[in-house]
Amino acid sequence: MLAAVLHGQTDLRLETVPDPAPETGEVVIQVDVATTCGTDLKVWRRGGHAKMLKPPTLFGHEAAGQIVAIGSGVQGWSLGDRVVANNSAPCGHCFFCQRQEYSLCTDLTFNNGTFAQYLRIPAAIVEQNLLPIPEHLSMATASLTEPLACVLHGIARSGFKPEQKDGPAQRVVVIGDGAIGLMFVGVLAHRGAEVILFGGSDQRLKLGQELGATHIFNHHHTDLAATTLGLTENYGADVVIEATGVPSVWETAIACGRPGATINLFGGCPRDTSITVNTDLLHYSELTLKGVFHNTPTFVRESLALLASQELPFEQLLNDTQPLNHLGQVFADMRDRKTIKAVILPHT
Repeated sequence: MLAAVLHGQTDLRLETVPDPAPETGEVVIQVDVATTCGTDLKVWRRGGHAKMLKPPTLFGHEAAGQIVAIGSGVQGWSLGDRVVANNSAPCGHCFFCQRQEYSLCTDLTFNNGTFAQYLRIPAAIVEQNLLPIPEHLSMATASLTEPLACVLHGIARSGFKPEQKDGPAQRVVVIGDGAIGLMFVGVLAHRGAEVILFGGSDQRLKLGQELGATHIFNHHHTDLAATTLGLTENYGADVVIEATGVPSVWETAIACGRPGATINLFGGCPRDTSITVNTDLLHYSELTLKGVFHNTPTFVRESLALLASQELPFEQLLNDTQPLNHLGQVFADMRDRKTIKAVILPHT
């Protein structure tokens, strides 16, 4: 089969590799749709990922398709079933899994290789995170299950409280107008938040407004902290979501929060980078700084259910469609901010 193999920084090659075959407990899917994401872009630019992969390796982690081979011991699935598989599954037995902190599992099973014609799904993922796609839902939209699951996990860990009858709407700052930032905007606005979105693209900011952002600002032309204070009676936001993965922006995010705020440092920065925190501000303003990573099986299911409800038009994030052999150009376009997310068709 044809597959994308990452060999190092921006070194992505299409190669002919053996077709995968399922072992006990596994299935193989035909990848009908794979989607790109900001994590893929960072991995492509950096040449690896501290948690998920080391080159040379098959590449990509968002996909939807249909089962074409089933290993021994697999029950409840049939050839031809339309499915979406999360790119990981927790072990269920370690210190953290015993405490239901599944994203911290010390033995997460990761699965990469969606930018290929076929994908083997490990047994742990088949057991916990392989889900049927509802008939009315397109493959492309279903492929958004993994990133949206990460967003739902991030919101749950941010101390966000949905709008209540007798209380004001929570004010949330989202920094970053990539696909993840825009998903945060959509879900938070849908749940009643007043969302202030900062980004670098006027076109993407407009999309953020369509998804429910109350205020949009181009960070090239505004002071994020000062603007936030001006919109919040000089207090700051209740919750701040950092979705860029830039260390200096982590520091800016902290400055946008009110006393008692939760700052969700969601965007993964380059390995071994650091930030500076004002200890007086942290202590006397009782800030909560949260690092949030990945997702859990619960949020994977919630994500697919939300996509199936079609209450939020996240398919608008998919603004390019290309065959697999154009993947290198797709990442160049993402780097240049021409593409938010691309639909890759491995069999075209």
